[in-house]
Amino acid sequence: QVQLVESGGGLVQAGGSLRVSCAASGRAFSTFAMAWFRQAPGKEREFVAGISRSGRNTFYAEDVKGRFTISRDNAKNTVYLQMNSLKYEDTAVYYCAADRKGVTYSSVGYDYWGQGTQVTVSS
Repeated sequence: QVQLVESGGGLVQAGGSLRVSCAASGRAFSTFAMAWFRQAPGKEREFVAGISRSGRNTFYAEDVKGRFTISRDNAKNTVYLQMNSLKYEDTAVYYCAADRKGVTYSSVGYDYWGQGTQVTVSS
């Protein structure tokens, strides 16, 4: 019903910046809380950032707070993750997720997922 497509991943050197985007289909985008998760090889998928339906409330994992910023443009059906001061440890596949119930820190229960976009930080 709702499709999420990530873009903007790539290779960046440590200390650099990158912005990934998630475009959603459908006219119900504003009824979903949105979140970014990431998964590195051999690790579990982990919460990175979340944003409420209106965009008034944002949430961040402790290790990205102050470096990453999540935002949304409901008119464009798009959510963004601006990543600054990137570290090698940020290397992962980044996934966009949508949840009708609101932002949660667990990957369990999200209604829709994108296919992911690879972010690689070189040292």
